[in-house]
Amino acid sequence: MLMIRAAVVGVGSMGNNHARIYREMDGVELVCVVDQDPATAARVGARYSVPSFTDVEAMLAARKPDLVSLAVPTGLHYAIGSQLIQQGVHLLIEKPIAATVEEGEKLIELASKHGVILAVGHIERFNPAVMELERRLRDGMAGRIYQVHTQRLGPYPSRIRDAGVVIDLATHDIDLIRWLINDQIVRIHGETLQSINSDREDMFNGLMRFGNGAMGVLNVNWMTPTKVRSLTATGARGMFVCNLLSQELTFYENGEVRDGWDALNILYGVSEGNVIGLRLHRHEPLMAELSDFVSAVREQRQPVVTGESALETLRIATQFVCSANAVEAVSVESAAN
Repeated sequence: MLMIRAAVVGVGSMGNNHARIYREMDGVELVCVVDQDPATAARVGARYSVPSFTDVEAMLAARKPDLVSLAVPTGLHYAIGSQLIQQGVHLLIEKPIAATVEEGEKLIELASKHGVILAVGHIERFNPAVMELERRLRDGMAGRIYQVHTQRLGPYPSRIRDAGVVIDLATHDIDLIRWLINDQIVRIHGETLQSINSDREDMFNGLMRFGNGAMGVLNVNWMTPTKVRSLTATGARGMFVCNLLSQELTFYENGEVRDGWDALNILYGVSEGNVIGLRLHRHEPLMAELSDFVSAVREQRQPVVTGESALETLRIATQFVCSANAVEAVSVESAAN
């Protein structure tokens, strides 16, 4: 097996986990870490017995890797990402892809021009409960999907410096809802609230309407004194409840769905039915995400979360902020789905 040389740029909380996993992966050699804070770079480098650098130029000159995980503040994604891409380094950028849609578009164009694999770290796609939910929805276990509702609540994260709650947190759930409903968004409406910060939103509620009639509902904030990560998917045959933290998935059957239910979705009503706890093969989502990225580089294929998909998620997030500022619903014209 060809050994893949990996590096991590930005080794704070999330980047440190990237470094740990690369160190553990078969067929991958963690060759160095980079962080603008010398103490952080040195500490993480010593932890994994690899050289550390405080800037990308020095890293590229001394230990040019095959691929990099980029886990720096969002405002630096384009500047550092474009530098790495132009050196032919395959890149996984922690979500969101960039600070603006325009910067995201430029990163995608550069990656195509230089033949670089570009992945974006929407990690919830690799949560085993979400992966099983997606499979069950595709198999029709819930019937026609009416609504996917997400909650992402918790205390204020001190690490956030340059993004509001829509870009920092809601992008997880915009991506999930788009993926699970798998149709074009035609209309959105967002409401935001500022409390902790005066220059960006701390609380967000959003509504998405899809072309097939399904709705996506988002409840996101960093003002709640306990951490909640949940998702429900309601359909004609019942409702899935997914706990993203404990990686649990439960199906609540609609007791009124009769034998012989067919594609016409004839429904006699809604009542309580059986409750089914679904067995999952649990794994660490970040390990699955990085394994997909490494495999994409090795096989020269598209990763699970492409730059184009992540760009559309960023586009929708930006439109949500515009909707909240304008206090009105926004019709969506997507460049991709």
